[in-house]
Amino acid sequence: MRRIYKIAKAELATLFYSPVAWFILVVFSFQVGMQFIDLIGEQAQANTLGYSWGFLTANLLGGMRGLFTVVQQYLYLYMPLLTMSLMSREYSSGSIKLLYASPVTSTHIILGKFLSMMLYGLVLMGVLFVMVLFGGCVIDNFGWGEALSGLLGLYLLLCAYAAIGLFVSSLTSYQVVAGIGTLVILAALNYLNQVGQSYEFVRDITYWLCISGRSGEMIAGLICSEDVIYFAVVVAMFLSLAILRLNSTRQYAPKSVTWGKYLGVIAGTCMIGYITSRPMMMCFYDATETKRMTLTPKSQEIMNQLEDEMTITTYVNYLDRDAYYGIPEMVNNDKQRFKQYLRFKPDIKMKYVYYYDTVTNNPWLMNRYPGKTIKEIAEEEAEKKGWNLKRLLTPEQIKKIIDLEPEGNVFVRLIERKNGQKAFLRLFNDMEKFPSEAEVGVTFKRFVMELPKVGFLTGHGEPSITGQLRRDYLLFAGEKTFRHSLLNQGFDTEEVSISGDSDIPSYINILVIADMNKPLTEEETVKLNKYIERGGNLLIAAGAGKQDIMNSIVEPLGVRLLPGTLVQRKVDILPNSMMVNPVPETVKELSYQYEFMWLTRKFKVNMKDAVGLDYTTDKGFVVRELLRTDSTGCWNELETRDFVNDTVVLNPAVGEIERMFPTALALSRMVGDREQRIMILGNASCISNDGVAGERGVPVANYPLVTGTFHWFSYGEAPLDVRRPGGSDDKIHLERPDMPYVKIAFMVVLPVMLLLWGIILMIRRKRN
Repeated sequence: MRRIYKIAKAELATLFYSPVAWFILVVFSFQVGMQFIDLIGEQAQANTLGYSWGFLTANLLGGMRGLFTVVQQYLYLYMPLLTMSLMSREYSSGSIKLLYASPVTSTHIILGKFLSMMLYGLVLMGVLFVMVLFGGCVIDNFGWGEALSGLLGLYLLLCAYAAIGLFVSSLTSYQVVAGIGTLVILAALNYLNQVGQSYEFVRDITYWLCISGRSGEMIAGLICSEDVIYFAVVVAMFLSLAILRLNSTRQYAPKSVTWGKYLGVIAGTCMIGYITSRPMMMCFYDATETKRMTLTPKSQEIMNQLEDEMTITTYVNYLDRDAYYGIPEMVNNDKQRFKQYLRFKPDIKMKYVYYYDTVTNNPWLMNRYPGKTIKEIAEEEAEKKGWNLKRLLTPEQIKKIIDLEPEGNVFVRLIERKNGQKAFLRLFNDMEKFPSEAEVGVTFKRFVMELPKVGFLTGHGEPSITGQLRRDYLLFAGEKTFRHSLLNQGFDTEEVSISGDSDIPSYINILVIADMNKPLTEEETVKLNKYIERGGNLLIAAGAGKQDIMNSIVEPLGVRLLPGTLVQRKVDILPNSMMVNPVPETVKELSYQYEFMWLTRKFKVNMKDAVGLDYTTDKGFVVRELLRTDSTGCWNELETRDFVNDTVVLNPAVGEIERMFPTALALSRMVGDREQRIMILGNASCISNDGVAGERGVPVANYPLVTGTFHWFSYGEAPLDVRRPGGSDDKIHLERPDMPYVKIAFMVVLPVMLLLWGIILMIRRKRN
């Protein structure tokens, strides 16, 4: 160890007595200083304007534009300049012979040189630490954990670059060639994850060896054993190769033996990498304050309850427009979406099945090939796009395994437990596309508990939960590609008939009665009353023109649908298209799902042809108003029917009253040891296909009305609550007038100090 230290000390002395080391330090400090000033200046500007940002540490250091993220992208430019002369200089000057003649081994030489680079790397990290220290002084509750995690990630990356540069430098006596060679190897390692991705074993090895973004998770605040081991193994591999290279120049050995040793080192590295990248071998530490780099506690609790084995099979139809996300070349990227879940349940198996068949989300494809069979279409597409059609299952073969026609033969995952439980996980037609933690978590939750069953009353002209008409309820009840549909948020839905001998099934937890065109019979009313008496939860929705039919259902609950149609004086939309407001107190009390949209974005709920609600509290229910109209400019219109061509005019003489009207009521009471919950809406279209989609150009919160209501009905079991606490680092003690001084400190004073230090040191050396 003493010899290694002496070699490192001599190398550092040579390095710091040359202008190269100081030039790199000055340029590095100036470059990172510019980025730091831009980032902290934005936060100071926001503070001056009175805006409050959360997670200031992450935004400053590890965000998409954070300091550490940017430094990671150009750190590779500095190391070839430092490492290209480590061994090349010894070869070209002939001093390598003196080293060979001295009592040091090749291992001592390589490790000593590498130690000098590690120490120089600490100096570079010291420049960044000065900026981190400044951030810790001006930001309240600064995230020291994630800051130090990011510094560790950058330092390990720098060490890997140094080991690679040292190895290349040992191959040639030309320093320029060594520098260029280092860049070539770094470029190859950055793009290695694109090599052999069509073959499973090769795919895992090359993906693991890729250095691109390897320190990204540590910069974000998550220290994972896979990343730490990666850097340690890669450093060890290139140092071992460099040692073997020196040994081959000091003593003769057959080329087959030498190359065998090289291949042995590389093969051993790949094997270690493959083993340590397996999920069961990983451990991690989340250094962030709010643990945002791991699953929320609710999701962790669910994963801990999944004791037996589980398989996630992804079915990829090559004719699907979303097939790209699951093709072999993208498998490892796709698996990253489940990495957080694999940390808690490493025995999850990921499988991919490829086939071709007709598909519902790619209609233009069939139009391109009129009159051709699906096999002929697949053959032509395969020829154009370079597919290997022999690797794809035919429609007949895939149907023997699973019938995916109900899913439209689109990209879909089937989650299966060893005990036989199954559930689908889908893609959605929105910007996010892939299921978030909420959708994945609630799918797993289906396996560990009975989630609510929702029944939709049918037989009286109600909207259909499978129909696509504007008044139907497909979108919120069971649309597979809509993220916020009940189906994708943990609820099972079905239509329920109570005519004849049929009754409301005992397993139904929530019953929906909406927009009936004819009243219940006496026999049906008895069945409904039995459901209400046993404490079943209930959603009742009705609009204008349905008061006589629906009042017989809601009046026993102490509620009455008022006559007429609610209207509102507006310029931009029709008067019968109401924009109603949430009641903040009720929103906060019932469900965070309401609060998410309404109290943070100030959106309203759009109700067309709504009616006002009147109520009493003498029926044993606690009644809370959830939605209501404005107090002025709103009344119950009793005369006008044509809201497009006629003008609405308030006429008190016929009973039209201008006031605030409740349009949604939440009723609750205790039935046994369980609270019964009933929601009554003065409008049925607000949760229809048309209503959930909302008015074009008008920001509305109709779908949170659905998710919030059913979250309340399910006593918080679904949708899954994946909220995270806000970061406490939300205050910075800097304002815009302070920035010129900060700019001078980091872009002038710090680089000049380093420059003067280097000049003084070199002058003193010349004098000596």
